[in-house]
Amino acid sequence: MLWWHEYVKKNMEVIYEDNHLIAVNKAPGEIVQGDKTGDECLADVLKLWLKKKYNKQGNVFLGVTHRLDRPVSGVVVFAKTSKALARINELLRLHELKKTYWAIVSERPEQDEGTLTHWITRNEKQNKSYATDKQKKSTSKKAELDYRLILRSRSFYLLEVDLKTGRHHQIRCQLAKMGCHIRGDLKYGAKRSLPDGGISLHARKVEFIHPITKEKIVITAPVPKHDNLWKAMQDSAAE
Repeated sequence: MLWWHEYVKKNMEVIYEDNHLIAVNKAPGEIVQGDKTGDECLADVLKLWLKKKYNKQGNVFLGVTHRLDRPVSGVVVFAKTSKALARINELLRLHELKKTYWAIVSERPEQDEGTLTHWITRNEKQNKSYATDKQKKSTSKKAELDYRLILRSRSFYLLEVDLKTGRHHQIRCQLAKMGCHIRGDLKYGAKRSLPDGGISLHARKVEFIHPITKEKIVITAPVPKHDNLWKAMQDSAAE
């Protein structure tokens, strides 16, 4: 565990915190919550960070409000109180927490912006989802997102994606179905992997009304700092 304390010291990127909520910029490869791999998860690391920061003697409460796939980077919001957790969960249920993603893809979409509507079927054995134009199974779930082309480089395109539903691997499989494969995402048709095992899908921003203070909250996550293409895309988008 000692190396994890050193990891927290060097890499934990807290991008928002108040008495009720805390948001972290998740790195590619990190898992938000414990799974069958047994790997240390972001929630446990953040608990250590909070315990040390506030010199807490007992257990630290930390509620996981949502997750990101392991290879995905970006903003993850946690609740520091049970009251905030319950209310954030209600915002999610009512689709009142807006999530905006950035995706670097290797092909240009036919239209520079639009809405994708598919039916998604999840294969748990493969840990993969499949998008179809029509419902093929009773277990298929409707998936919808908006996208727009922000900019391009020599070989890649940056898309901004607004989720309307939250399905398993939704952005990854819907963009692949459109023919726009996310950089590094071998599972959904990319030609090459990335050195860190991540993919170029980034949870860029969340917007919601604070469940306690009722103020509008906008949290933006910087792109992965060790990826030069991401940095160039971010800098160009800001111009």
